[in-house]
Amino acid sequence: MRRPAIVIVTFKRQELLAQLFESIKKLTVPAWRVVVVDNENSPRTAQMAASFAAELDAAWGPTTDDPDAEGGTSRLEYVPMEENTGGAGGFSAGVGRAFELGAEWFWVMDDDVAVEPDGLATLARWSEEADAIMGQRRDFDGGHFFWQHRFWTGLAIYNPFSRDGWKPGERYKLANALCFEGSFFSRGLVKKIGLPDPRFFIYLDDACYGYLASKAGKVYYVPDYVLSRRREVANKEVGRVRQLNSTSDMTRYYITRNRAYLARYYRLYGDYNPVGYAVGTLANFSKELIRIMLVDREHLGSGWARLWAGYKESRRILHDPAWEPMPPLE
Repeated sequence: MRRPAIVIVTFKRQELLAQLFESIKKLTVPAWRVVVVDNENSPRTAQMAASFAAELDAAWGPTTDDPDAEGGTSRLEYVPMEENTGGAGGFSAGVGRAFELGAEWFWVMDDDVAVEPDGLATLARWSEEADAIMGQRRDFDGGHFFWQHRFWTGLAIYNPFSRDGWKPGERYKLANALCFEGSFFSRGLVKKIGLPDPRFFIYLDDACYGYLASKAGKVYYVPDYVLSRRREVANKEVGRVRQLNSTSDMTRYYITRNRAYLARYYRLYGDYNPVGYAVGTLANFSKELIRIMLVDREHLGSGWARLWAGYKESRRILHDPAWEPMPPLE
């Protein structure tokens, strides 16, 4: 594996970002570049990035024998954004910047996680087989975090029957989704499917990118733990392994709106089913109303209003004649 880049998107969470920086310094395999996208464009974050750059260059050494496409040798690249572009815009900008510099692999993550010391070494081993890899994560309390690695394209929802755990001898699971909280993918894949779509702003951008990745290469979900979540989120246990996490009214809007972007991409590959999509929309509404009743009851009125606003905008996107997919890269 050559030139792995860690791409971090941060926004107003400097304390959590500092924990992530500390964990990166403990990696057993150094990253070629660490690209920090600052959606807040904060002087404090800029100073943190400058200090961390000096620490990485001192610990790992600058890449004088392997400069980037612009002749730079520092391990860290700081990318301040003029406005908050959300996680989707941040990852699009971060992967794009790492791509411009010449990175060959991209390990993307939010600012509220910590990497395992051998996380990059583990992903490097899997990179010999797959074009995109999603490792397991630990939750903020140290326990296992359940992730649904399969998406039902017909309904445009995560497969509610995805099983957790691994059968004896099962080395990996084939996935058709990714999560930008730790996914790892190759330059060759980015060339084929383009950058993550910034129009999502937040939510489902990574699921869409995993879907596109599965159309262009092999996407593995592997049993190795590569990072852990650090931000405590209110939740309600549903069954033995699943849980409903609390969310914001803003997120509820994008959860509903962004289904239309998924549908637009599904159409490109013949996976869009209008009847199934309608059923999935109903299921999505039901899940979000259950979430409000069980976890976010104080947002009953405002939450419903944002769900409905997202639905109305999704109808416009679904029928927008000017819509175009993200282009492949050269």
